[in-house]
Amino acid sequence: MLEITLIVIILALAWMLVNQSRRHTAEGSQQQSRSREAKKEVLRERDQLLDALGDAFLLVSETSQIVFANECARKLVKGRRLQGRSIMEAFLDDALSVAIMRCIRTGKPMQERVVLHSTYTPLGSVGEQGLSAWVIDAAPLASYSEQGLTRVVIRDVTTEHQADQVRRDFVANASHELRTPMAIINGYLENLLDDDLLDDPVMSRRFLETMRKHGQRISLLVEDMLVISKMESGDAMLLNMDSFSIKECVNDVCDRLEAMISQQQAVVDISVVPDDLCMMGDRFYWTQVIFNLMENALKQNPQGPLKLVVQAEKSEDQIKISICDNGVGIPAADLPYIFKRFYRVEKHHSQSEIKGTGLGLSIVRRAIEAHGGKITASSIPGQQTCFVISLPVE
Repeated sequence: MLEITLIVIILALAWMLVNQSRRHTAEGSQQQSRSREAKKEVLRERDQLLDALGDAFLLVSETSQIVFANECARKLVKGRRLQGRSIMEAFLDDALSVAIMRCIRTGKPMQERVVLHSTYTPLGSVGEQGLSAWVIDAAPLASYSEQGLTRVVIRDVTTEHQADQVRRDFVANASHELRTPMAIINGYLENLLDDDLLDDPVMSRRFLETMRKHGQRISLLVEDMLVISKMESGDAMLLNMDSFSIKECVNDVCDRLEAMISQQQAVVDISVVPDDLCMMGDRFYWTQVIFNLMENALKQNPQGPLKLVVQAEKSEDQIKISICDNGVGIPAADLPYIFKRFYRVEKHHSQSEIKGTGLGLSIVRRAIEAHGGKITASSIPGQQTCFVISLPVE
């Protein structure tokens, strides 16, 4: 009987130990499951935060494998897989991969600007522009040192790079344009003073007339440079918007150009439909736009006779203004570049002429764009040259 009792007690104890072990195992499994879920939740929150970044973000292992890529990075590749691929496979341009590999190899933070002269973005998708600029910011993650992770941020700075390039080109071109008339003026001054030509009234007058012309050219250059600089600095958006008559604006320009029109025996035909058509804008800038376009037509056709046709009409959603002439026209090779700063179709001028500043059409385009419009040019040399302005109706 005692033996049976002992056996029962032993079996009961064994049963209790088994149940306790099972409970401990179940609790351990639940704890591990909760731990895994918590870890997954942390990773999901991390991914959401990194996806919200406006720049491409990558995590790269010490073997140069991409272990994470955020939404912005995935958009750059447009469907190509990033995770699990090496840096050399992901980047089509060596300039980008080399910069990141340098950080992984040395373990030191780095930041480098890379300019790509191609039609591809850093991660391989076709871009709209032929040139792009990117800042590569890479640094090892100290908290993940045992895993050897490196974070990489890829920032698109194409707009800033192009703006800097435009400013540099502007300064270089402006310096070149100012240097020529200044050199001519200084040269004539030296001749007048060093060669004792002041006693020769005929020679002195000829020299002074040339100096005056180039002085006027410097004045025009400085004035146009100030106008375009003001537009590009953002002040162009501070327009004095008001309604004004297009026909009155064109007539004012014709009055200012009356002497040149009469001298060249040009014919100006103005057609505004309806006759009292008005537009909303800054009249100062629109007067300058029409003046520059009409003056250019007269300057490029000094021999005459020239016929200038200025038309304006309104449709349901836009106002269209066209200024056409039947002069010598613009060669097809020059047409794509005429709105660039300091670009001139006629590059040879005599000493008796004052060259244009090369900024007129650039100012015209900037002023029109500031009003939300656009301008196009077409030309059949010897037959017709047309500038067409399209402006949305307010």
